Amino acid sequence: MQMADLMDSEGWKEVGYEYLCIDDCWMAPQRDSKGRLQADPTRFPSGIHHLANYVHSKGLKLGIYADVGKKTCAGYPGSFGHYDIDAETFANWGVDLLKFDGCYCDSVEQLADGYKHMSLALNKTGRSIVYSCEWPLYMWPFRKPNYTEIRQYCNHWRNTGDVYDSWQSVKSILNWASFNQKTIVSAAGPGGWNDPDMLVIGNFGLSWDQQITQMALWAIMAAPLFMSNDLRHISPHAKALLQNKDVIAINQDPLGKQGYLLRKEDNIEVWERPLSDLAWAVAIVSLQEIGGPHSFTMNIASLGQGVACNPACHITELLPKKKKLGFYEWTSCLKTRINPTGTVLLRLDSQTT
Repeated sequence: MQMADLMDSEGWKEVGYEYLCIDDCWMAPQRDSKGRLQADPTRFPSGIHHLANYVHSKGLKLGIYADVGKKTCAGYPGSFGHYDIDAETFANWGVDLLKFDGCYCDSVEQLADGYKHMSLALNKTGRSIVYSCEWPLYMWPFRKPNYTEIRQYCNHWRNTGDVYDSWQSVKSILNWASFNQKTIVSAAGPGGWNDPDMLVIGNFGLSWDQQITQMALWAIMAAPLFMSNDLRHISPHAKALLQNKDVIAINQDPLGKQGYLLRKEDNIEVWERPLSDLAWAVAIVSLQEIGGPHSFTMNIASLGQGVACNPACHITELLPKKKKLGFYEWTSCLKTRINPTGTVLLRLDSQTT
């Protein structure tokens, strides 16, 4: 409830953060006499419906957690065999988002059937509930997921394990996304997104440059932006980064195309993302972990599949600092400097727009 208060009063809602989500361990260890999930009486003494009403009173939406298998990952009651009644329960409580985990499933067939069943059960309630799946994450060890099918049933889906508050974790998620981009990028678009897990900006494990990298790359990847932090103890810097309207605009661009790794050379990665109005976002990431800033020069003609600046464009640096870099012709070069493990995020606006 304190988080809802802060999301309402500290400008989070205004820039687009609208879901307040509770994760595993909210449940009582057993279902009630009618087979329904119930809230842990100590953690949520007034129940989830009361919490949903409070969150809604702040102009926000409530997200909740459940599991497709027999138990949640932490050992609380799973939804297997109870998909319809759990969907009804969540709708009756006023829940707006369901994160559906994939622990304690006996087979990939049971997993897939469970995710499909819950999707249909949620729709049957008549309540608009965002459906966040972990279907491909649990499918990958056995076979390549069918993203066309997953997209039919889910609004976003996790491909990788949980993010941790560490550079190693963020880096491994980016590596996975770029390595598998031929498979996953085309699956993303309005209504269904790849979810690289939460932003850990404003915690303890990332340097300032690494926090910039996570924000920039999550925007490039069209990732759902969920924060995992304590809004009661967040630094002004981290708050400003998470509320950066220019970066959020790239993340939320209505064209809805996910970005990708364009190339990698000498510990520098160049990522790009097509935006509406013929604009492009470009992120230049330094994977160097020691030493000082790295100079990097690139040909403008190589960006945006050769069309981003044809015949010319205006380039604005959004991160680390907002500044107009000016007018560039297709034949020119752009020189920049990137801090170790940091990112320079650029927006390229076509001269014709």
